[in-house]
Amino acid sequence: MEFSSLRYADVIVVAPAGRIDHASAESFQMTLEPILVAAAGMNGALLLDLSKVTYISSVGLRVVMMAAKHLRARKARIAAAALQPIVREIFEIARFNHVVELFGSMDDALRALSEPALAAYHAGTGSSVQ
Repeated sequence: MEFSSLRYADVIVVAPAGRIDHASAESFQMTLEPILVAAAGMNGALLLDLSKVTYISSVGLRVVMMAAKHLRARKARIAAAALQPIVREIFEIARFNHVVELFGSMDDALRALSEPALAAYHAGTGSSVQ
């Protein structure tokens, strides 16, 4: 699984690619941990760009659930955008649409989370996280 992250104003966008399953979930979790601290510390949001995720297993969903619990406890938001149809179906079957806010596109998600982040995203002025 590949992974990238950028900060746009008060939103950190995390973009994993590939499968999030038993083989990659631990790596995904370890990579997310410092980003969760950063997102919660700035009273912002974490946005998962899942456009390049082809599959997520129950182990991957657990990582997302733990991230949501961590952020909610610190009054930060978590959302996911641009899910592939199979990934969206998995989220909906597992009722994760009640755990994470789901959006059809990055624009929709950023518009709902933070107008300054949306403007920074369109301007291409993201900064690296960590």
